[in-house]
Amino acid sequence: MTRADEYLAWRTHLADLPDERLEARFWELVERVTEPLIDLARTHTSPSIERSVLMRMGIDSPTGNGVVNELDKRGLLGHGAGHVVLHCAQQWDVDVRAAASKLASGEGWKDVERKWGGHHGA
Repeated sequence: MTRADEYLAWRTHLADLPDERLEARFWELVERVTEPLIDLARTHTSPSIERSVLMRMGIDSPTGNGVVNELDKRGLLGHGAGHVVLHCAQQWDVDVRAAASKLASGEGWKDVERKWGGHHGA
């Protein structure tokens, strides 16, 4: 069985592009493909999903619960618990476990709300 190699025909519009333009086109297409997934994740998360993300970051369950409960209470869950914890860790120059512990104990929420807003004071 012979296969018609359609790849050569499909790539004609790319054949004369320099590497820089090919790379730019690649990232443009990646963004187009992933944008709907990112939008979906922002609007379709849940506390259990966000706790799971934190556990995969090495954060223990009680600490993760504390962070997620605070995010949910403040209307910030859609920003992603992992994203918030990572941002805080970078801002505070600590590892993600220390940042999560601080957030779970009620500290640092002014920094979070300064970045993302929210509907409760901290």
